[in-house]
Amino acid sequence: MGMQRTFVVLVALAAGLQSASPQPISLFAPKKEMMIDDQPGHIAPVGETEVDPIYRRQPVFYRTSEPPGTIVIDTQSRFLYLIQGNQRAMRYGIGVGREGFQWSGLVKITRKAEWPDWTPPEEMIARQPYLPRWMAGGPGNPLGARAMYLGATVYRIHGTNQPQTIGSAVSSGCFRLVNDAVVDLYDRVPVGTKVIIRHQPVL
Repeated sequence: MGMQRTFVVLVALAAGLQSASPQPISLFAPKKEMMIDDQPGHIAPVGETEVDPIYRRQPVFYRTSEPPGTIVIDTQSRFLYLIQGNQRAMRYGIGVGREGFQWSGLVKITRKAEWPDWTPPEEMIARQPYLPRWMAGGPGNPLGARAMYLGATVYRIHGTNQPQTIGSAVSSGCFRLVNDAVVDLYDRVPVGTKVIIRHQPVL
């Protein structure tokens, strides 16, 4: 009888320990904000060598009911997904808006531009008065090599001359990729592409 009780107690303790074990930490836990302002004129290194390998573009398994060609932006994980069908997607690491500048919604790409000019909005100039009022497109332009304009908003998916900010919350609401990644995405999507921006994780 004593042995039976001991066995029951041990089983109960093991079950308690198992249920109390910590849950695994997500591999894609978001980084903290980076207090880095735009640096017009800075020339970024070529390629993705300055980016953490996890944020380099790569094909991945991605379960979704969205049709191929749709863009899904997950601001929490700092990834942009271009849906390719058969539960696959091309994944790109991105920089997102810092606290107070993050948003969600459903929009379409309304315009595309190669080496776009940059006109900082008045709100940005108020925060960073040293910024130029206009800057021609080029390697030192903060919009980088390509820009895709989102709906009727002031926001864009664009390149960057600050590759070290990929994977962080640093922008004023736009989504940035390293230049060779944004060129790749630009060549794959037409004007009219559906873009889903998710700010909260989807279970």
